[in-house]
Amino acid sequence: MRPLLALLIFTLTAHGQDAKKPSIALIPKGATHVFWKSVQAGANQAGQELGAEVIWSAPEREDDRRQQMGMVDSLILRKIDVLCLAPLDAVALREKAEKATKAGIPVIIFDSPLAKPDGACIGYVGTDNYAAGQRGAAGLGAALHGQGRVVLLRYNPGSASTDAREQGFLDGLKAFPNIKVISDEQFGGATVASALDKAKGLLLRFSGAQTPDGIFCPNQSTTYGMLQALQQKKLAGKIKFVGFDPTGALVDALRKGELTGIVSQNPFKMGYLTVKVAMAKIAGRPVPAITDTGVAFVTAENVDTAEIQAVIKPQLGN
Repeated sequence: MRPLLALLIFTLTAHGQDAKKPSIALIPKGATHVFWKSVQAGANQAGQELGAEVIWSAPEREDDRRQQMGMVDSLILRKIDVLCLAPLDAVALREKAEKATKAGIPVIIFDSPLAKPDGACIGYVGTDNYAAGQRGAAGLGAALHGQGRVVLLRYNPGSASTDAREQGFLDGLKAFPNIKVISDEQFGGATVASALDKAKGLLLRFSGAQTPDGIFCPNQSTTYGMLQALQQKKLAGKIKFVGFDPTGALVDALRKGELTGIVSQNPFKMGYLTVKVAMAKIAGRPVPAITDTGVAFVTAENVDTAEIQAVIKPQLGN
């Protein structure tokens, strides 16, 4: 009986320990892009190392604000310990973040800031998106030797992270007075397909003698869509092109000269640090208002260096 009793006590104790694992939920903007898969991998790694239950709940589309709002409501009802949110809309999701806070659930915002975050969240983990946009401008400006005509294909209205990148890019180009922005009013939308359509329209509108010298895209889907449009128009490699967030296909295009540079966030680190900050809050330790996860500018010349590989490998599934 004693061995059986000991086994029973061990089993119940182990079960109790599992049940006490802190629950940390992450709601990204979407599920399909490689970027988000890298964020999830980083979060899961931190959860394993730090002893947290990581709950990943992702909208199917990166423009489905209603679904993301519903996910917040569901997780509030589950009484999770910390909610981590990448808001699809900086304004629309603020109310939901505030609701979670009032329910006693600390909120950490990652990837894309909230409008007026005071009272709605305890901190932000992610890229300095304005600085990332400026880095894209510096890279494209240098590739154009400081002169030429440039197109900006925006992402989606209401996305604070890409809004900041776009503004950073436009402000960064002010350092190159001989570069003219000929289009910055078009939005690619939430999918590669919609970005491809908008990109084709831009290349049709600015063709022949009006063909742009440079192009900037602020996220993965707009970069993919523009790359496909340039390939279809036989313009890939003929126009200087800086995109965002590397994947295997985009790195291949970089090596072929079809992309001039890729501004790379560190999504694995973003997911990891989001969970780490959440665990600090659970433990009662101070939480920084901003945790910057860094940015790199990837080119054909530096893509194989140890420094750049450390950033992009998790995003390529290696």
